[in-house]
Amino acid sequence: MPIMKFQRTSLILVFAALVLGGYVYYTESQKPPQVDEAKSDEKPLFNFKEQDVQAFTVQTPKQTVAFEKTTLTVPPNQKDASKINPSPWLMRKPEVVPADESSIAFLLNLLASGKSDRSFTVPAAKKSEFGLDQPSAIVDVKLSNQQNHRLVIGKPNFNRNFLYALVDPPANQDLSVLLIPINFQNAVDRPLMEWKRDKPKPSPASPSASPSPQ
Repeated sequence: MPIMKFQRTSLILVFAALVLGGYVYYTESQKPPQVDEAKSDEKPLFNFKEQDVQAFTVQTPKQTVAFEKTTLTVPPNQKDASKINPSPWLMRKPEVVPADESSIAFLLNLLASGKSDRSFTVPAAKKSEFGLDQPSAIVDVKLSNQQNHRLVIGKPNFNRNFLYALVDPPANQDLSVLLIPINFQNAVDRPLMEWKRDKPKPSPASPSASPSPQ
């Protein structure tokens, strides 16, 4: 009797192990293959190059700045027009002054080379959840081929390492919300003076008055 009881217990344990093993195998086989989503799903925000941008506007709650790229005219004695380089960017709004090229280049590089590896669709009525009803910035870009593009930047995500954004959003339709690099915040949220090429020089300190002799 003890032997038969032992054999029965062993059979139960073996059967339980087989069932458990089969369940584990089944659940593992149903899992999708792991891929590097940051690489496989990475897509550019726009399909243009920095040099394609002819003009752009950055609108924030604090200010609106507009810029235009101008080219030098070819002098009468200049035969090779290919040697004419574009002049520095010009601020058109709120003042007409030469623009700071490093600030311009930083933003245009992000627009032309920026990528997003995550996006999701939400109803237009829910855009306030991502700060897109009152954007932190709207960037409107005009290309040399007359095409126009728009980037709407919302609030940071929970970890504050990405920003919610819309690229060329349609009107009154579901929205494709993207996560874009946090660097965009630094590129668009600048004091007006940082957009200007010519910075004011600090006034020299006035010499301190010498104490009058007693």
